[in-house]
Amino acid sequence: MDFMKTAREVFNIEAEAIIQLGKQLDSNFDDAINNILSAKGRVVVCGMGKSGLIGKKIAATLASTGTPSFFMHPSEAFHGDLGMVTADDIFLAISNSGETEELLKLMPFLTDSGNYIIAMTGYLNSSLARIANSVLNISVEKEACPLQLAPTASTTATLAMGDALAVTLMKARDFQPEHFARFHPGGHLGRRLLALVKDEMLTQNLPLINASASFAELIHCISSGQLGLAIVTSEEGIGITTDGDIRRAFERFEKDVFELKAADLMTASPKTINANAKMNDAFMMMEQHQITALIVQEKGEVVGILKK
Repeated sequence: MDFMKTAREVFNIEAEAIIQLGKQLDSNFDDAINNILSAKGRVVVCGMGKSGLIGKKIAATLASTGTPSFFMHPSEAFHGDLGMVTADDIFLAISNSGETEELLKLMPFLTDSGNYIIAMTGYLNSSLARIANSVLNISVEKEACPLQLAPTASTTATLAMGDALAVTLMKARDFQPEHFARFHPGGHLGRRLLALVKDEMLTQNLPLINASASFAELIHCISSGQLGLAIVTSEEGIGITTDGDIRRAFERFEKDVFELKAADLMTASPKTINANAKMNDAFMMMEQHQITALIVQEKGEVVGILKK
């Protein structure tokens, strides 16, 4: 059996399914987008089985890109969780067949409450499609599953349609990186765009050493600080010496290196940044100058070190 041939067949079938989605788009998509944009509530995503798993990802993508959203399991909804749905919410129901019993049981409540219902289904004449206000066609010619039983191409198409909704809403809302960062404060982007230098800088046991210190004292300062550098102070200002400077000094001066002072090895006027600067500015400065540390100063005094 040619395993890679089978894998490529799956890729081709699912890629074709996504391409077909673009041909199936109609005014229902615009209606869905406009109603989500004008809604005062949230988007409640609901689906059963594999559709539910895809729905969870769609809800998470919407929520992280500026559209308040959450996933609701249809069985739990029928046993009390419908209390979380308000009349201002948009209801996004996912069912490839459009006949999922657990979803259809919820429709009377939603229509009675006046919720706008968006259906993602592969069958435009299904019960769900007839009830919904907007129908997003996710039909596929065939599944990648050779038995035509396991949802494969259809779930891929559903996920792609969810991404299309999320990205279109992002553009309509003019969603920017700083907005994304606010919903991801623990990630790299959130750290760059939201945090300040003072939130990230190291302030304890700073490796400070006088310019007149000996070479041996300089090495001890760098080692004890465990940051790979020492901040050299003098009446004229500050400098910085890194463990790389120490290695290069050994190569250049050999045994005479022990006669050197901290002032002889420091880089004068090192790059510094204010404690109230944004981390994004700090990262940009380090990337521009190809360095991995910045000395943090306030009113001319060293208050910390920022490591990349």
